[in-house]
Amino acid sequence: MNPSSETDRIERSVVINAPRERVWRALSDPQEFGSWFGVNLDGQAFSPGRTTREPITAKGYEHIIWEAHIDRVEPPNVLSFHWHPYAIDPNTDYSNEEPTLVTFTLEDAPGNATMLTVVESGFDNVPPSRRLEAFRMNDRGWSIQMENIVRHVTP
Repeated sequence: MNPSSETDRIERSVVINAPRERVWRALSDPQEFGSWFGVNLDGQAFSPGRTTREPITAKGYEHIIWEAHIDRVEPPNVLSFHWHPYAIDPNTDYSNEEPTLVTFTLEDAPGNATMLTVVESGFDNVPPSRRLEAFRMNDRGWSIQMENIVRHVTP
């Protein structure tokens, strides 16, 4: 793995005009996470070592199962999970691929706001046949998801 690769990681940051506790709840409560992220996580729990497999609710992607293996839950600072990026082909077995790591980090920002940063790393380990497309789609996807959480958290 080349740690300096420009295509190994995606990083997005946004200042959300809401206290850290509110943003943390939107990330760490599975039902809230699912509502802005677009996955049905009703009845689920985010705890280290747990794997969650539930259907995507975003229009056009309902046939896809969202699967994430929770890595870290450190309130109210860090939530991370491993997943297979852009794993949208229901006929493909992604289980032999090395997953990427998604890490959300929260920091206080001026004015009772919160700086939310998401980093997805490990794309250099995605099979070459789908690496570029997974990176491209998730690069766009994280921009959209950051907008989604801002809308979800701010009135």
